[in-house]
Amino acid sequence: MPADCDRRLSQSLGLTEEQLTELSNSFETIDINGDGAIQLSELQRAFEAVGLKLPSYQVRDLIREHFPNYSTDASLSVIEFAQLFAKLKEAADPKFKKRIQKAENVHVLGGLSEASQEQGIYHSVRTEEQVAFSDWINSNLSSDRDLMHLLPLTKSGDDLYQKVVDGLIICKLINLAVPETIDERAINRKNLNTYTKRENLTLAVNSARAIGCNIVNIDADDLAKGKPHLVLGLFSQIDLVHVPGLFRLLDEGENLNDLQRLSPEQILMRWVNYHLQQAGVSRKLNNFTTDVQDSFIYTHLLKQIAPPDRNVTLDPLRIQNSDLERAESMLREADKLDCRAFVTAQDVINGVYKLNLAFVAHLFNTWPGLKPPGEEELDNIEEILEETREERTYRNWMNSVGVSPTVNWLYSDLCSGLIIFQLYDVIEPGLVDWKHVVKKFTKMDRMMNQIQNCNYAVDLGKRLRFSLVGIQGKDIYDGNRTLSLALIWQLMRAYTLTILANCTQSGSLATDKEILDWVNNRLKESGKTLSISGFQDSKISDAKVVIDLIDAIQPGVIQYDLIKSGVTFEEKMDNAKYAISIARKIGAKIYALPEDIVECKPKMVMTVFACLMARDYVPNMRKTVSEKDL
Repeated sequence: MPADCDRRLSQSLGLTEEQLTELSNSFETIDINGDGAIQLSELQRAFEAVGLKLPSYQVRDLIREHFPNYSTDASLSVIEFAQLFAKLKEAADPKFKKRIQKAENVHVLGGLSEASQEQGIYHSVRTEEQVAFSDWINSNLSSDRDLMHLLPLTKSGDDLYQKVVDGLIICKLINLAVPETIDERAINRKNLNTYTKRENLTLAVNSARAIGCNIVNIDADDLAKGKPHLVLGLFSQIDLVHVPGLFRLLDEGENLNDLQRLSPEQILMRWVNYHLQQAGVSRKLNNFTTDVQDSFIYTHLLKQIAPPDRNVTLDPLRIQNSDLERAESMLREADKLDCRAFVTAQDVINGVYKLNLAFVAHLFNTWPGLKPPGEEELDNIEEILEETREERTYRNWMNSVGVSPTVNWLYSDLCSGLIIFQLYDVIEPGLVDWKHVVKKFTKMDRMMNQIQNCNYAVDLGKRLRFSLVGIQGKDIYDGNRTLSLALIWQLMRAYTLTILANCTQSGSLATDKEILDWVNNRLKESGKTLSISGFQDSKISDAKVVIDLIDAIQPGVIQYDLIKSGVTFEEKMDNAKYAISIARKIGAKIYALPEDIVECKPKMVMTVFACLMARDYVPNMRKTVSEKDL
């Protein structure tokens, strides 16, 4: 769901945005096939996943009351699920709806504009999250010499929000999440003024976009103002490391590619339950809130994943009279694994969703405890289809523009057509006639309706003059790799060219020739000697053309003494990393990777030049900052 829709829905239901996010993610845990619906027959399990344990008779009564025409294949959308959840919570506690603005340790902020405030849109910020992320930053970046003047952050007050406004902390965190995303030579460090701080924040936002963070409604201006809910929103996005032993989390009848369809939350839940089973514990994790409050699951998990020499014990379970003391004891065990992070004992017993999820993700990334397959097991494991660099770029692009649910594996997550329609809406609002789209699927009609959606998606592509010869909706539904990529590439291309058209106010999409001509003319006008014959020209591989073009757009931004000769692959990569980071720093929304430039990948190289062309039509950022600020 779009962010504004999330906020309005949460307000209308009396839910905090965090509660709605938790509901949505828990819903995905039940909705394994990602079609946006769960069967009513699975309603009891769905409620259990969000901490509502209802007896079977009560679930049957609910279905009769709210779904009188119930049939075995009837289903429920996430919004309907949230509405039913809110009704149940209000019935159990009449004051529930008022708690969005009265919750302990939750600060409620007005909307970003007067209009949003008038519409009753609020943003909630939990003090626990602020404390957790401040502590995480202190622990992981305290030795960084560039941050000595900023760290440590105090855990109370607005220290976190005030100290991110120069962009340094955010840039460093992005590189901590995905190493070498930002070339540190591109970061402004000394004698920072309003403009150079804004450059750092622009670099951070565009780099976060490139690694797949959802940055819808987040820009450098928001971060410069230290808006708490947006700062925390950028920090809290989870990434899991790849582990060779993931096949051990498969359920019966599944193969490795089924794992690629799962969200990080679903994988983490399976991982915890796998280790509980290995430890001989019958209890299972169904959510990251009520199920972890007594520390029982955490204590057994820590003991199971810990190497013997860490001396992790089950001693916390001996504490019977205090959940808080037991949680504190459990965290002391976590500290033996260097994993006491994100949660306090109070966060555990309060079941703070985001922080408990982050804690478990940290455990997974640090101590996965999943043995890689042995020789005798390899024959029984199907080869997993590894995500290519191109596929990862497309997936990151989709997630950055805010599609819902999050795309984890292109071929399974696009098979219903719903993600594709959202992308069309971003590219050309109004193109999709949503009355022709099937949004909810039953078991009986799922395949037919999803193919119908995919056929419509292909038809819309043809309206946009995509080259889709030989591609049918069934190919997208089946996850045909080659044909799906053909459509996805043209979606990304159309998105890039639409941004360019909006910047130039031309009203039409530029052709490859027009972009190529612009590149060469811009270089010539600026007195540069380089030129290219096409997007696969070998002269592009050392990135000097891109570097010269950036300097032509914003003279003086390139430090030419940092540029290598570009003879070896390493020197070319060094130049390409610098070029992409500087391009993002001046405002170009580039998704391509340094390897794309060095290998002269024509599709991605075209997007680099198109993004720079779009940036060239935007007024120089220096002119947007008053002289008094410099």
